[in-house]
Amino acid sequence: MDRRAMVKGAAAVVLLTVASLLVTDSYTLSLIAWISIAALIASSMRFVTLIGELNFATAAFVGIGAYASGLTLTMMDWPFFPALLISGFVAAAAGFAFGYVTLKTKGPFFLLIGFAFTEMMRLIYTKSDLLGSNSGMVGIFAPEYFGDRFPSFVVAAVGLMILLLYAIEQSDMGKTFVGIRDNDQVALAVGIRVHLNKTLCLTIGAFAAGVAGGLMGFVNNVISPADFSFLLSTFALAYLKVGGEDQPLGPVAGAIILVILSTIALNFGGEDHIFYGTAIVLSVLLMPKGLMGLLDRLRSNHAREDNAS
Repeated sequence: MDRRAMVKGAAAVVLLTVASLLVTDSYTLSLIAWISIAALIASSMRFVTLIGELNFATAAFVGIGAYASGLTLTMMDWPFFPALLISGFVAAAAGFAFGYVTLKTKGPFFLLIGFAFTEMMRLIYTKSDLLGSNSGMVGIFAPEYFGDRFPSFVVAAVGLMILLLYAIEQSDMGKTFVGIRDNDQVALAVGIRVHLNKTLCLTIGAFAAGVAGGLMGFVNNVISPADFSFLLSTFALAYLKVGGEDQPLGPVAGAIILVILSTIALNFGGEDHIFYGTAIVLSVLLMPKGLMGLLDRLRSNHAREDNAS
């Protein structure tokens, strides 16, 4: 594990959390929370790319986590922290079941199954009176002791989750996931249980997505089936492609850029669906490795110029 990178990441999380505490404008605080949640959703999707799959069921796991925490808080009267944790664990359980059944498929087949699963879950929400059906679930409030500083907690929680995903990626388990992506037949030949490891990777990603869903409910105070359609996975894919999927900071950079630009576009009456689709197309064409890949290339060129001089 790259301990130096972990220390730098932890320091960055602390600095960003402290910086968010200095913000007083309520809209800016809300924007910070939205960006943080978007970054975690995209990081969840990126984590599953370690096994070479694009997980379009990410939106389903975000929704499962959101409804799990909302249900335990509003109807079962659970405390805040257990309700937030249950969002991750319920989503992880759903992710394990989904992955165990579906991860014998690959590529576009797995992607389409994820798309179908997301829409199936959305329809279940609309038909369930317990979950508020089309009207959704309301009254999902963070504890009063946070005051107006709950977005700072969101920044800290998201930062820790992204660091955890990075730590797993750098561990032997993460290297196993990457080995499966590179050549699953070779991994199978050396005794690695490919299907089980792929399922485990998806389960971890689902846990992160579920926590993002739980945080989303507490930030918005209300959730509805429309919040968890396949478009949410499309948005996450946009953050991933714009920021770059080769580095953990890619989804974060993509979320910052696109969430801010989409709020500007909406102020001018823009359609954010078209906006995100255009962002994906332009990123793939102009920045195949995303913004972080572009920055790495610029740094490499600068280093070569310095060496040449």
